[in-house]
Amino acid sequence: MTKDVVSVEIPGNRDDVLRILKRTGISGVPVTKDKKLVGIITRKDLLRKPEETQLGLLMTANPITVRPDNTIVDAAELMIKYNIRRLPVVENNKLCGLISISDLVGAISRMKIKEEIKFRFTTHTFALWEKTPLPLVGRIMEISGFDAIPILNDDARLTGIISERDLIRHSSIEDSVEISDFSNGTDDDEWTWESIRDNHSISYGVSKVQLPNKEVKEVMIVDVVSVPQNAEVSDCALKMKRERVDQLPVTNGDKKMVSMLFDRELVKVLISNSKLESLNNN
Repeated sequence: MTKDVVSVEIPGNRDDVLRILKRTGISGVPVTKDKKLVGIITRKDLLRKPEETQLGLLMTANPITVRPDNTIVDAAELMIKYNIRRLPVVENNKLCGLISISDLVGAISRMKIKEEIKFRFTTHTFALWEKTPLPLVGRIMEISGFDAIPILNDDARLTGIISERDLIRHSSIEDSVEISDFSNGTDDDEWTWESIRDNHSISYGVSKVQLPNKEVKEVMIVDVVSVPQNAEVSDCALKMKRERVDQLPVTNGDKKMVSMLFDRELVKVLISNSKLESLNNN
C-alpha cells in the first residue's frame, strides 16, 4: 500500500481537490474529519457534478475499506465486485494507507505470469472520432462507464487515447453569474397584471468544473503504447507500470486494434491464481 496518502479534510475546498488530481495524476483522494476517514472523492465525482463545491456532497461517504493485514487478493476481489479503483486502508478507525489498482498491477508485474491476455482479459470497446468536442467526450465517457476511449482519424486509424486523467488535466474552474426569475403568484394569476408585477429576478454565482471546447485530438495522448494478443500478463502489467497508463490497446497480426486491456481486468488474475493454488493445496 501507499503509506504517505494525499488526503483532504472536511470542511474543504473542491478547487484544492482538482489541483491535487491535476498535479499528481491520481484518480481520487480520501476525505477525513478529525483524522478519521469519512469519504473519498474521485475524478468521476468532479466530472459528474461539475457545479458542486462542497466536499460533503461530492464525496462517496463511508467508502469500502481494507485492513493492513488483508491480502492483495482480498483487495482485488473488493475492487472488482464494487468497480472501484482504490481502497483506503484503515486501522483503529484511522486512515493509515491506500491500496490502488496500480499497486496491484505493480505486484502482478513481479509475478512472472506467462498466461496470454487474449480472450480472457481483453475487453471489447468503441472509439471516437478525433474531432469530437472535449465536453462531448466527457459526457460519452460518463454514460459508457469507460475510463479511457481510443481515438480514430478519418482513415479509421488509431491516433490516440483519451482518459479521465486527461480530462481532469485540461479542466478548469469557471465562475459565472446566473439569473433566475420567480413569481409570488399562483398558476391562476399567470395572466394577470399582478403576476407580472410580482415577478422577481435573483442573481447567484455558479462555480463549475469546465472542459474546454477543443477537439479531442488537441488533448489526447498520441504516443499510444499497444500490445499484441499473445502478450503475457506480467509483461503487460510491467508495461502499464512503466508507462503509467491504466489501459493498453490490443492489436492483431495486421497491427489493427481489436480490443482493449484495462488494468481492472488484469487484476482478475490474482483471484484466479489464488483459487488455483487453493485447489492444488487441497
